[in-house]
Amino acid sequence: MNASRVRRRLAGATAATLMAGVGALAAASPAAAKANLLAIDKVSLAGENVQVDVTYSCDPGESYQLVANALAQRDTHFRSRAATLVKPAELTCDYNSRTLHLTLKNELSSHFAKGDQIKVKVFYLDPDGFDYANEETATVL
Repeated sequence: MNASRVRRRLAGATAATLMAGVGALAAASPAAAKANLLAIDKVSLAGENVQVDVTYSCDPGESYQLVANALAQRDTHFRSRAATLVKPAELTCDYNSRTLHLTLKNELSSHFAKGDQIKVKVFYLDPDGFDYANEETATVL
């Protein structure tokens, strides 16, 4: 065998190995690539409370809490705030996407009304107080 034939065979073997690796990556579970994600699907008003539909996925074994906040600024002196906290035991962390329907609790003397422009933020809070996967949206109720 001459040297050029050996190089071609070696190049062919290398290309086949690379293609097999690319195929393995493409066939890998997409769930593993989407862990610890959040998405705000819907924001609505129920009485004077803000409701938020959140799709989440998280890694198995995580002890994150899920936090949702809403803020309406009416003027420079008054704003309404609402929040809720979903404890780790209430989250199913297995890489799959799941949806929560959350009713946020209004801060004392806060209320929300139709036509309010609000900002909603959801995020994970780890046991050390760090936040992850922040998702934010602005909408009119």
